[in-house]
Amino acid sequence: MSVTSKFDSVTLETRANVYFDGKCVSHSFILADGTRKSVGVVLPAALTFGTGAPEIMECVGGACRVRLAGEAEWRDVVAGESFDVPGNSSFDIEVAGEPFHYICHYG
Repeated sequence: MSVTSKFDSVTLETRANVYFDGKCVSHSFILADGTRKSVGVVLPAALTFGTGAPEIMECVGGACRVRLAGEAEWRDVVAGESFDVPGNSSFDIEVAGEPFHYICHYG
């Protein structure tokens, strides 16, 4: 998988989404076709995120370890890779060293 480097013709929500005391910061945007996404960064931390809708988390920089709800094993994710998270679920993420840069594809 190649790394997504840009999106054209978007409507950007300028107010940041700040989670976990600033350890994760993202911005939401909407594509011309109405598709909603967010782009952000997770600083070094161990966090648990909940989901409403299904998500595809695409790594565009840095690296992390991730464990989906109900799974015992951790998976390493680096730039160019992604992981799927079911809706109404959660995942644990650990970032060490360089921040994890991502695009969240909803739906």
